[in-house]
Amino acid sequence: MRTRIIAWAALPLIMAYAATSFAGKSEEVKWADVPANVQKTISKHMGGGEIEEIKKETRTTDGKSLTIYEAKVRKPGPSGKKIEIEVDEDGKLVELEDD
Repeated sequence: MRTRIIAWAALPLIMAYAATSFAGKSEEVKWADVPANVQKTISKHMGGGEIEEIKKETRTTDGKSLTIYEAKVRKPGPSGKKIEIEVDEDGKLVELEDD
């Protein structure tokens, strides 16, 4: 009985640790530090917008570590619409998100 109580008490701590270890890390980077093939893909999809921020993220999926560059771009014009462009380290578009 006592073992069960300890196991149930420890479960939230174990789950929290596991979630943070798979979450990866993120850091802001400068345009000059972004690989050329990634720059090319971001430029192709930003539609004349202005980059407000670029982050380099490391994600773990299926036991593999992936590097993703996420650019937050403000489109030109009165709407000033924001988009997010995610590109992997090989320059492949991962996601294009319109607000």
